[in-house]
Amino acid sequence: MTAFSVLDLSPILEGGDARRALLETTELARAAERLGYTRFWLAEHHNMPGIASAATAVVLAHVAAATETIRVGSGGVMLPNHAPLVVAEQFGTLEALHPGRIDLGLGRAPGTDGETARALRRYFEAADQFPRDVMELQAFLAPAAPGQRVAAYPGQGSNVPIWLLGSSLFSAELAAHLGLPYAFASHFAPELLLQALQTYRSGFRPSAALDRPYAMAVINVFAAETDTEARRLSTSMQQSFAAVVTGKPGKLKPPVDDIDAVLDARQQAAVQGRLKYSAIGGRDTVRARLAEFIALTGVDEVMVTGMIHDLEARLHSLEITADAVAGLRAEAA
Repeated sequence: MTAFSVLDLSPILEGGDARRALLETTELARAAERLGYTRFWLAEHHNMPGIASAATAVVLAHVAAATETIRVGSGGVMLPNHAPLVVAEQFGTLEALHPGRIDLGLGRAPGTDGETARALRRYFEAADQFPRDVMELQAFLAPAAPGQRVAAYPGQGSNVPIWLLGSSLFSAELAAHLGLPYAFASHFAPELLLQALQTYRSGFRPSAALDRPYAMAVINVFAAETDTEARRLSTSMQQSFAAVVTGKPGKLKPPVDDIDAVLDARQQAAVQGRLKYSAIGGRDTVRARLAEFIALTGVDEVMVTGMIHDLEARLHSLEITADAVAGLRAEAA
């Protein structure tokens, strides 16, 4: 049975601030737990005025403390920005506080621009060391080897599950080679989704972590009582994507009735390309789109995301999606 999880970017609203964003993220995580989602992930981004999850491990600690059973993790930590030992200590600490509930998803991109990457004291060249850094991190989270002189405390022996994340074929190949679970960022980079999944599955080598491939893909979901209202809710994310594409990222804007009055044809074309894999509509529409996505990809797990301006609408979208998932499971039973 396909699992369903939630990815949140902790959006900072126009007219709001980071505190409000983080408190709303906490409410969303509690709702995801109550509704039976498998895991709740947050992503690392820097120099983005509309995203509050830059200090990802810190936010995860707060979310994990505010929930009880749902798995909490990174989707992901951008490993080129960090020393593997520090990541092992951070997530080892999270695992010590919340045993059996922590995931460590790793990305190869810096999650920011070049100038900000330099401010992080890391460089784009660090991405070239990604495979080495992943294996170093694995060693820090595994039981100590004989003669090992540097260890992560906490972290050593915690065996926090590592996921590799990607939007290209590189991480798919590496995840297959290392025998790790793999998640594809199809919610904003849909082009190589099917090729990446095929690459991962065909090249997979069993490991201590997994005996068979385990793939996840992310889909945008905007669910409401009607298709019309769902399309309106999605205009906040469309405006956000357009701002990023034009190099002017900002806070999340309220939805609009007429997107044509806000974005020109070129901007809308760029946005729609990114939103290729989306479920936007009422219960029946969302259920149909999710069924199509599962049939197309054959993934073991679907992660849903959607930057919706109003908290109540975000929570209701998550509820409607859970209803749609229940319908899919009933049909499969």
